[in-house]
Amino acid sequence: MTRPLIISPDVIAEKMAGPGIRCWEMARALAQHFEVTLAIPNRSPLSSPGVHLVTYDRERPSALKRLTADAEVVIFSGYLIRRFPFLADLSQPVVVDLYDPFIVENLETHAHLPLADRATAHRVDLAVLNQLLTVGDFFICASDQQRDFWLGALMANGRLNPFTYQSDKTFRRLVDVVPFGIPVHPPVHEKQVLKGVRRGIGPDDRVILWGGGIWEWLDPFTLLRAMAEIVAIRPHTRLFFLGVRHPNVDDVPETGVVERAQSLARDLGLLDTHVFFNDDWVPYADRQNYLLEADVGVSLHVEHAETHLSFRTRLLDYIWAGLPIVTTGGDVIAGLVEREKLGEVVASEDVRQVREALLTLLNASPAQLEAYRQAAGRVAATLAWDRVVAPLVAFCQSPTLAADKRERVAAPARKPWTYLLGAAWQSLRRGGPSALYQAVKEYWRWTRVQSE
Repeated sequence: MTRPLIISPDVIAEKMAGPGIRCWEMARALAQHFEVTLAIPNRSPLSSPGVHLVTYDRERPSALKRLTADAEVVIFSGYLIRRFPFLADLSQPVVVDLYDPFIVENLETHAHLPLADRATAHRVDLAVLNQLLTVGDFFICASDQQRDFWLGALMANGRLNPFTYQSDKTFRRLVDVVPFGIPVHPPVHEKQVLKGVRRGIGPDDRVILWGGGIWEWLDPFTLLRAMAEIVAIRPHTRLFFLGVRHPNVDDVPETGVVERAQSLARDLGLLDTHVFFNDDWVPYADRQNYLLEADVGVSLHVEHAETHLSFRTRLLDYIWAGLPIVTTGGDVIAGLVEREKLGEVVASEDVRQVREALLTLLNASPAQLEAYRQAAGRVAATLAWDRVVAPLVAFCQSPTLAADKRERVAAPARKPWTYLLGAAWQSLRRGGPSALYQAVKEYWRWTRVQSE
């Protein structure tokens, strides 16, 4: 039996977000077919049948090296290849998870920085991405839109070539779609968490839920302005932001957009009366209680390049819970909401449309709400984790090196000298010789750790 190893870049714990959730749920789905090892950078109280949780040290790669040596296929994503360069030299088949198009996402994440710093950060992102595209034997992503994007990137890296084409003229053996999934079992309300419990939210209030965090590419501001108009019509309406402080504080710094959103809510006279920000992060297994007490789920974003490639997992939670949805158009899930009649799709930054869409759903009849729930149930069945992982299961059942790697014609892994030089220059420019000295000292410390 194949023994897959999944390396999570993020924590697996009671409180976890996107990358950690994906690795956890993917491991649980694969465990129906294989003995799965899930390597995580923390100790965790969680457990699941068939999933062997192992802790690795981010500062000491030796234990992770031993784990990869015992695996028959290794699955990882993102910046792990920069933290652990030995991942670029594995002899066994490698699956690279590209569900998060960070190369585009970070253009917005870093947009507040000076242009020179943004250029340096982008060179780092590009070096990491090109290395990932070079070492992978099989790539998975979240949607067909993403797959088109990654096919172009793979072509630019020489991976769409006569050898991979001869192996499969559709290139599905090289890159396929494994979206974020939905739990197989429906959510169950276990305890009261909002209505009649949270100060300021009454037992009969109508609750609009913003699931997940507030990131730079999202748009809480249009929602807040719409709320100011909604409460004038329906004063017992409440808006609850589910998470503010990301559970992985080491890798995900707090964003200025949270402070700006809270400031706007205060200026509108809504903060802590009609709009509430959860200062902590709701435990993963507890989110169902919030979802089932909400009346509408909302997710708004600004229109930019990230939109077309996004796959907003908070919307999957709304579908799982049968919540009617209000979302901005332009991405994959918005198309699903519109096509399957799961709620209302609005234009970017249109306060009037957001107000009217929310009022439509808040005023929906019991029969209309039941129609939303039925539609959500049908969609949830097609996106269940045990179904969406099928392409990954198929690869793990017979893991092989990519055709061009077997022929030793894949481009060699790129060494990220460009971003090292760029980082050195930025250190010197920002802090002078002492900052450059500290940066070089830290780099040599890192290289010594890697040589263990």
